Amino acid sequence: MAFDNISSIDTLSSKIGQSASIAGWVYNSRSSGKIQFIVIRDGTGLCQCVAEKGRLPDELFEQIKHLGQESSLAVTGDLRADERSPGGVELAITDAQIIHPTADYPITPKSHGIDFLLRHRHLHLRSRRQWAINRVRHTVIDAVRRFFNDNGFTLIDTPIITPVAGEEAASLFELDYYGQAMHLTQTGQLYLEAAALSHGKVYCFGPTFRAEKSKTRRHLTEFWMVEPEVAFTDLPGLLELSENFVWRIVADVLEKNRAELEILEADIEVLEKIKPPFYRLTYTEAVDILTGDKAQQFLAEQLARLNSRKDQVEKKITELEAQQSQSMKKWKADKIAAELIELRGELAELEQKIENNPVHAKLAAEFQWGKDLGGSDETIISSMHDKPVFITHYPRQAKAFYMKKCPENEQVVENFDLIAPAGFGEIIGGSMREDDYETLLERINEHSLNPDNYSWYLDLRKYGSVPHGGFGLGIERTVAWLTGERHIRQCIPFPRMLDKVYI
Repeated sequence: MAFDNISSIDTLSSKIGQSASIAGWVYNSRSSGKIQFIVIRDGTGLCQCVAEKGRLPDELFEQIKHLGQESSLAVTGDLRADERSPGGVELAITDAQIIHPTADYPITPKSHGIDFLLRHRHLHLRSRRQWAINRVRHTVIDAVRRFFNDNGFTLIDTPIITPVAGEEAASLFELDYYGQAMHLTQTGQLYLEAAALSHGKVYCFGPTFRAEKSKTRRHLTEFWMVEPEVAFTDLPGLLELSENFVWRIVADVLEKNRAELEILEADIEVLEKIKPPFYRLTYTEAVDILTGDKAQQFLAEQLARLNSRKDQVEKKITELEAQQSQSMKKWKADKIAAELIELRGELAELEQKIENNPVHAKLAAEFQWGKDLGGSDETIISSMHDKPVFITHYPRQAKAFYMKKCPENEQVVENFDLIAPAGFGEIIGGSMREDDYETLLERINEHSLNPDNYSWYLDLRKYGSVPHGGFGLGIERTVAWLTGERHIRQCIPFPRMLDKVYI
């Protein structure tokens, strides 16, 4: 079979009534006497194919019948509409070429534990859920590049190996660079500021590293971040830029990945409401919410919902465990086993949330002005809103040295975080940059940093300094929010975490 005649599965709906050839891998199969149903995936979608004994040579029919999951093959057949089939198309096989038969594929249709799946990440990427997440990730990255390229920004590739800290020094990855102490980049921002004074509007896009001692579902040690930097702007301008940027990403995902969002059971109706203007709170207003009655009432209602769902899950688990003791076909037993693994995983997460709820309530009630907002604080604020929330003007002592002091109140800086709704937390952090030489030098010393290491950065304030600012958006956190995936490790093909690197 010539591969130049192969059609992609996502184009088959336009060829109903015609003959077509596809190539891919066995997603699943089942036999019904003289008919073999086989679902093939090719990276663009799924297609149900039907092999009929008597229509194919007996030897070929038997080969198809005994193909294992993830065997590779190419098939030719007649296309017909079938609402029950994936994509609404079915292919009646008239010829096939077995490329590589596979047996004992380790990831079976039943569910596996997360540790097993991460050890087999190289294969787990083929699963329906991971496929859908990575398709959404592709669209997010494409939307990022298109937005900035279409709006006059110049891409600047900033270094991954750097001699200076861009964020808190405690999260630096140190390495020996030919005998000199260097670090993996935390941000491209400082270099972008130099480029912004050349091009006006710039952005960088690449891997970022943080050595934070955190095992939460929101943290990776290696992640991807896009960072724009703009000369001649102000804080309202940055908010508007980031608002339109996020809106463009959401709109593109809704347009191009609706099928994938449905596979992932994402809340499409909620995503369709994500349009400007987003909510705006100052840090002080956010603190008032956390320490006031609204947050406590919200958490009490949340606890009631969690306990109600826990009761439902426990009841369903009991019912399925009872069914397991009965004799049944293997496919049904596998289905029940898979559902039990999913439910037990959900139960464990519910129990953790129920345990954390009063802790978070106490932390919120006792929150002191001046501290940075923590993950639980962001979760509470975002869960109380149905659209992203800007939180601006954080205390100066809680933020990085380069953030510009607010002229009206020097106790706070002109910065912002953008918090995704439904408890997903921060997806953007940004600020105006301190553009005065003496003030920046003072801030560097306040943070016990060596001014000599920042001499070039200080130069930017000596030669044509202008008001400027920017922000960074984390790709994985954004993908997690859009897909409804609670664990950020699922939103990057090969995750790097504090406790383990699997492959």
